[in-house]
Order: sequence, then C-alpha cells, then structure tokens
Amino acid sequence: MPETLEKIASAAAASGELSEGTLLALKKTWPDIRFTICNDDDMPARLPAALQREKFNLYLVSGSEHCLSLTDDPLQAIGVVLACVDEDC
Repeated sequence: MPETLEKIASAAAASGELSEGTLLALKKTWPDIRFTICNDDDMPARLPAALQREKFNLYLVSGSEHCLSLTDDPLQAIGVVLACVDEDC
C-alpha cells in the first residue's frame, strides 16, 4: 500500500486541485479503492496521516468490523481520504 499511496498522491497533485474530477480519475485508476475528500481540520488528531503532502494529507480507511473507520494498518485499508490542508486544494 505505501507504493500505491505515493502513486495516488502523485495523481492527486497532478490534477491541480482536489475535486470531483480528481475523485473520478482516482476511482478509474484504482477501482477497488474507495476515495473521499474532506478538510484536514475534520480529521481526528489522534491518528497521523499515512502520507503528507504540501496541500493535502492521505489517511487510510478500514472496513473491518462492518463499519468504516480510520486505520494506520495498510493491510486493512480499503479506502483513502484526501484531506486538504490548504484552502486552495
């Protein structure tokens, strides 16, 4: 998953800004991964980002226990949250 996260971050950064178009492109490239965008201020401080970039951070989402939650375990990850740290992202 770390290599995939790097590729996801590169693709998202290349899009210029995080938008619905970015999500569609990511979903097309990685159809088995769930993606969402939010503001980094909405993410809980207790769990560090899996990958940090200048304008956004990536967090991992787990679907274990029949409920979506954040995880730091890449083996349990089924999704990625792209969280904007910059108003212009």
